[in-house]
Amino acid sequence: MSPPVAHVAGAFLPLEVFPITIAGVLYWHRVMALSWDGRRVPLWRQICFGAGLATIAIALFSPIGHISDELVLAHMGEHLLIGDVASLLLVLGLTRSLLQPLLAIRAFNRLQVLTHPALAFPLWAVNLFFWHIPGIYQDAYGAAPVHALEHTTFLLFGCLMWMPIFGPLPKPQWFGSGWKVAYVVAVRFTGAILGNVLMWSGSVLYPIYAPGERYWGISAIADQSTAGVIMMVEGTFLALGVLAWVFFEVAREGTEKQDLLDLARERGIELDERRAQRAVAAGHGALLEERLGGARDE
Repeated sequence: MSPPVAHVAGAFLPLEVFPITIAGVLYWHRVMALSWDGRRVPLWRQICFGAGLATIAIALFSPIGHISDELVLAHMGEHLLIGDVASLLLVLGLTRSLLQPLLAIRAFNRLQVLTHPALAFPLWAVNLFFWHIPGIYQDAYGAAPVHALEHTTFLLFGCLMWMPIFGPLPKPQWFGSGWKVAYVVAVRFTGAILGNVLMWSGSVLYPIYAPGERYWGISAIADQSTAGVIMMVEGTFLALGVLAWVFFEVAREGTEKQDLLDLARERGIELDERRAQRAVAAGHGALLEERLGGARDE
């Protein structure tokens, strides 16, 4: 017997539709402004940001969002889509030029410190475990404002967590390729701890899902364990993909930085290696190359 439509239909949540829409409008308005100014945002970054917003919409408004109120495993899938996948795609869609209007505001400029790897990682980890404390987790169940806050913090701290790896903001000089690999491994290990707790716990952590589990014909322990398996599998594949990207980006940035240094030397311009590295990491290598090329003609 197939389940009633109500159990597989999507849900329309105005509280969460509004910020997604505003984020999309502001992003593409800024993209167009930069384009008119001759500073085009790469198409692949625009696609990533759009895909990030689409992933959030899928997590919230597709059947996944509805079934997440009935099964732990669906709720886990929703949170992974928002906190891991969507946050990663949004960060990949950013450049420093896109963020400049925000960074011009003193309060937001000071918040750049939160993207430091020594802060971004523990903040993300604390938020992850906080919302999975049984009492807190169940308080967010069925309470729209608290649930929206939960989703917001997963997305916010997920973005902060990815910023040291993929973000356009300045990173500590010591945070090189080796540290990036260690960082990704630490993120994966932290997620694995929670995944194993869910997989191997012999007690029911979230009894509030009992009605949904009865409807779907799955035991509470099996539902909870499956959620842990989903978290482990998703984390493993995501970590492998991110590590492959890190190795690729490290090689690309090294080549681009060296090309800039060689160009500066050919033009007889003194270019500090750290400046070249910062430009490449922020996605401004092409702009610096253009300036170096024009410097000879002045």
